[in-house]
Amino acid sequence: MELAYIPSPSRGVLYLGPIPLRGYAFCIIIGVFVAVWLGNKRWVARGGRPGTVADIAVWAVPFGLVGGRLYHVITDYELYFSPGRDWVDAFKVWEGGLGIWGAIALGALGAWIGARRRGVAMPAYADAVAPGIAFAQAIGRWGNWFNQELYGHETHLPWALHITSSEGGRVPGYYHPTFLYESLWCVGVGFLVIWADRRFKLGHGRAFALYVAAYCAGRAWIEYMRVDDAHHILGVRLNVWTAVVVFLLAVTYLVLSARRRPGREAVVEPGASDDPDTGEARTDPADGETEAEAEPKDAKADAAKAEKTQKAEKPEPESEPGPETESGPEAEAGVKDTATADSGKKG
Repeated sequence: MELAYIPSPSRGVLYLGPIPLRGYAFCIIIGVFVAVWLGNKRWVARGGRPGTVADIAVWAVPFGLVGGRLYHVITDYELYFSPGRDWVDAFKVWEGGLGIWGAIALGALGAWIGARRRGVAMPAYADAVAPGIAFAQAIGRWGNWFNQELYGHETHLPWALHITSSEGGRVPGYYHPTFLYESLWCVGVGFLVIWADRRFKLGHGRAFALYVAAYCAGRAWIEYMRVDDAHHILGVRLNVWTAVVVFLLAVTYLVLSARRRPGREAVVEPGASDDPDTGEARTDPADGETEAEAEPKDAKADAAKAEKTQKAEKPEPESEPGPETESGPEAEAGVKDTATADSGKKG
């Protein structure tokens, strides 16, 4: 008898009358809201308009769901198109099966379309939403717990996951909770990106690249622990190869981007600086000082300089004891002219 373990839910769906409430779907929805909320806060702090992240997410999220499902169906096609299987099940997203690789790839396409419509640079948007995506993945992985799926090898550790379902070839027992390992790893990735972004002022898509690289590093070793069916290449699971390749691409982008475009974008959304609802002003890539912080300093310096210049140019007041007495030929001529004018007046 195990003294401690992680219990599995007795069922992954509740019914509100005829309406099914699925735990997997709820986890995905909550994750999306967290990603949009945090992404909006980071976007506004970078000088963007409130609501831009949500407007672009309207494009990114549906594309991401379709991409995630496509990747899963393509890489596990035998679950839907082999003899005795019903191909209609390929559309039942609520039963689980979203590949993160396809979700990120096609979700990025949707975000690119939405960003172009808003006139926003895609790399800056990706940097803003990167940690939120990591937290969304952490929440979404709990949907696998509701479905009793994606667990590892058998174990008797105190945090073992107790699988009770025998559907789909499952064998009840105690297994490594790989869904929990990945969830905790994603939380760590999210905080890593936030810290690195503040410390190094990442820009031009490097915060997103850091998220991708860090996630892949964890996904590779977690994937080794899983016992669900998967395609293998050279004896290694397909998702491990995908994680390695994507990791190398992300690191390469980090290095090249830092050399070619150091610093952070000065403007993330054109015209947002004129919007009174925007938060932190644009950041100067050279020293990290925002323009809102720099302008008051410049204004004070200009005012002090103008005051000094005004004092230097202002003439000193001279004492005037009385009317000056002119001398010389010009003075004498002036006296004669005055006398002539007076005599003319008398005549």
